[in-house]
Amino acid sequence: MDFDLSSDQVALRDAASGFLDDRCTSSHVRLAADRGGFDLSLWASMVDQGWISIATSESAGGLGMGSVEAAVLLEQLGRYLAPVPLNQHLNALHVLADTPWSEGLLEGSLIATVARRSVERNADGSVTGCPEPVIYGASADLLVVPAGDELVVVDLSAIDRKPEPAMDRTRELAWIGMEEVPAVTVGDASAVAAHLDRGAVFHSVELLGAGEAVMDIAVDYAGQREQFGQPIGAFQAVKHRCADMLVDVEGMRSTAYHAAWSIGAGDPDASVATAVAKIWCSDAGLRVAESALQVHGGIGFTWESDVHLYLKRIQLDQVSFGDAEHHRARLGATIRQRVGDGIPIL
Repeated sequence: MDFDLSSDQVALRDAASGFLDDRCTSSHVRLAADRGGFDLSLWASMVDQGWISIATSESAGGLGMGSVEAAVLLEQLGRYLAPVPLNQHLNALHVLADTPWSEGLLEGSLIATVARRSVERNADGSVTGCPEPVIYGASADLLVVPAGDELVVVDLSAIDRKPEPAMDRTRELAWIGMEEVPAVTVGDASAVAAHLDRGAVFHSVELLGAGEAVMDIAVDYAGQREQFGQPIGAFQAVKHRCADMLVDVEGMRSTAYHAAWSIGAGDPDASVATAVAKIWCSDAGLRVAESALQVHGGIGFTWESDVHLYLKRIQLDQVSFGDAEHHRARLGATIRQRVGDGIPIL
């Protein structure tokens, strides 16, 4: 069995990397951060490239690829700290394809975002509540959010929102408070579960991309920075730290892509794979970023270094769609249920 990406997926990855090499340099990211964390020009270019329709079926106007191809793009977004809402938009499009909003979402005239925490469904069908701070919540036109055992979409045009200060300045963040706001049901309890799994997987692959990028930055620095007449990468303590980073990144790759395949293939263990991926990628991503800081020493904390940008991106992805503690509890509950039902846990 071949666990590598296919030739088409490798070509997609290389094309995405080449595109972002050109359009999403460190200077572009920093400029977008200064302007609120949303690069509208980069977003428009991604729309033109067809990225936002990659996982939407051809019958609904998309490219008809799958969750692994979406993961390939999102890994590159994490690697380049792309200040765009592709993660959230792809998740929302999964349930909004073939709806009155799909044309606008696929052509990029509408932007959708998502939230994990459930809001309350009122007797008249409206919703009330305030999810966790929503990534790109101030710029989005639509919000897909659980409401108990239903998945709903909310038109945000009449809701007052504004970006909130956030440690990760490469992406916009906003509170969305709703009080008896009209909502349309777009899925049942199974759609809610799939929505939560997609969000966790999509953030896991972004963590992978960011983790690998900051590891590469640290290894490159260790080969150039000299102390006592030799590169610091020659010292055993630095070698060990860099080796540990590689182990973490490869573990992130294995768990994240297995989870991406699982949710796309409808695997019965998809929720288990999702929880494992988010646990490992959340913990390992932070370890890698912290190790990169240690390799850089004091310079890693300065604004001139990109290391701190990756650390802050990783810290937000860590807690988005459930942190490691949340998914450990979720995984434990699943295992207990299986043991109680006499079902093998593997």
